[in-house]
Amino acid sequence: MNTRFSSLVKIKKSDMQKKERSLQSANATLQTALKALELSQNAIYDIQSPTKGFMSGFLQTRTLLESSRHLIQHNQEWTEFAQNQVNIAKEELKKSMIEYEKFNYLELEEIKKVLNEKRLEEAKSLDEVALLTHQRKSKKASSR
Repeated sequence: MNTRFSSLVKIKKSDMQKKERSLQSANATLQTALKALELSQNAIYDIQSPTKGFMSGFLQTRTLLESSRHLIQHNQEWTEFAQNQVNIAKEELKKSMIEYEKFNYLELEEIKKVLNEKRLEEAKSLDEVALLTHQRKSKKASSR
């Protein structure tokens, strides 16, 4: 049954579904960022410091460690950004769900109202038919 809220409910539902997909995407990005952070943190432990040799070997190791630390810092910032995006997407989804539920409730109330009106009309119609039938029977009985 279509009401004046039906089109709004459809729009709000599609908006809510869009926000759900956005949240799923943000969660996937967060998982990717967390995995990259974990890999970069594990990679730093794989770097072997030379115990003997030329100074250039020590300098190369130091440069590699600095690069790894920068990568870890970058991945931490990416993880924080992704977590913020997830939180924003959750809030948007929450607002969208509230809007959808509000209009869905209004639509259901409108449907109940229409059904009650139809039920009352039908009851009145049945009462009228019963009254007419009763009047006919009483006229036939009195005419005899």
